[in-house]
Amino acid sequence: MKKTAIKAMCAAMAAAMSVAAFASCGKNPAENKFFIGATGPLTGDTSSYGISVKQGAELAVKEINAAGGLNGYEFYFDMKDDEADATKAANGYTALYEAGMQVSLGSVTSGACEAFANEAKKDNMFFMTPSASSAKAIQDDNAYRICFGDPDQGIISADTLAESYTKIGVIYDSSDTYSSGIYASFKEQVKTKEGIAVTEKSFTSETAVDFSQQVSDLKNAGCEVVYLPIYYTQANLIIREAVKQEYQPDFFGCDGLDGLKALLEVDNKTAEIKGEVSYMTPFDAEAQDEKTKNFVAAYKEAYKVTPDQFAADGYDAVYVLYEAMKKADVKDVKISASDLCEILKTTISADDFSFTGTTGGMTWDASGAPAKEPVIVKLS
Repeated sequence: MKKTAIKAMCAAMAAAMSVAAFASCGKNPAENKFFIGATGPLTGDTSSYGISVKQGAELAVKEINAAGGLNGYEFYFDMKDDEADATKAANGYTALYEAGMQVSLGSVTSGACEAFANEAKKDNMFFMTPSASSAKAIQDDNAYRICFGDPDQGIISADTLAESYTKIGVIYDSSDTYSSGIYASFKEQVKTKEGIAVTEKSFTSETAVDFSQQVSDLKNAGCEVVYLPIYYTQANLIIREAVKQEYQPDFFGCDGLDGLKALLEVDNKTAEIKGEVSYMTPFDAEAQDEKTKNFVAAYKEAYKVTPDQFAADGYDAVYVLYEAMKKADVKDVKISASDLCEILKTTISADDFSFTGTTGGMTWDASGAPAKEPVIVKLS
C-alpha cells in the first residue's frame, strides 16, 4: 500500500514538473512587445460591435508592426469577451492586467466600460475606448475615447431634427446606459426649440422583442420622424413593424445604428421603406479620402467584409496610442502601466497633439472627450 502511494506521489510530482517545464518553455506572445488590452462583446446580441473593434484594432497593430513598430518593438493586442456585461468586463480587465497589459482600449459598450474604468482607475491604467459613449465611462483622468459622447449625440440630434420636423417621436431603451444617456441630453436640448412636439416611448432589454404598441402610438400621434437612440438590432425590428403597420415616417439614429443596413437588406426590406432612414456617425466607408479608402481596402482584404464605424473606431484608437507613444519617444518596452499612463495623458491632451484618422480629425483636452464632427449616413 505504501509502495503504491509512493509511486502515485512520484507520478504526480513528475507530471507537475512536466507541466511547469512546458509552461516555462512556452513563448509569451506579448513578451518584449507593448501590450494593448481590451474587452468587448465577442458573443451575444452586440457581438458585431466587439468583433468589429477587435478586427480594426488587430489590423492597425499588424500595420504598425509591419512598418517596424515603435523604437524597434512590436505591439501585441488581446481582447477578452465581456458579452457587454459589467462583471465580465471587470474580470476581463483583471485577467489582462495580470497578463501584463500596459495600455488599453477599455471596453466597447458603455455599461461594460464603466465597470472596466473602475478597475483601470485603481491601477492608473490609461485607456482610449473606441466606442463607449457614456459620460461616466471617461470620468476619470486616465480615460479617453474616440467616439462621440452620449450628450453630444443627443444635442446634435435635437439640433438636426428641429430644423426639419415639428412632430418628433422617440423610442429609447430606458434600461440601457447608452440609449437613456443620449435621450436625456436630446430631451433637454429640444426644450430650447420652439414649436416642437415630442412623443416618447420606451422599452427595456426584457421587452425588446415586440414594438407594435410603440409604433402604433407614434403613428397615431402623427410623428413625422422617429428618433432611435438605440442599437441597430432593435431599430431593425421597429422599422419592420412600421412597414407592417403602413406607417411611413423618417427614421433618424445615432452611431448605434451602424450595422442596420445589413439587417434591412437580408430580405430587401429597404425597398419597402418609404421614409428616409439615416444616422449620425463619425465614419463613412464610402468616403473618398485616402486614409479611409486604404483602410476599407485593407479591412476587406483581411476580413472579406466592409468595415463599420466600430471597426474604424478600433483602428483609430490603436493608431492614436501609437502616435502618442511615438511623439513621446517611449523606448522602454517594459514600462509600467502607470508610468505610461502619465505620459499618454500629458501627450494626448497637449495643445500640439492632434490625430486625423478614418473617423475624422480629433483633438482632446483633459476631459478625455474628442472634438470632432459627425457625418450623416443615409440608408434609404
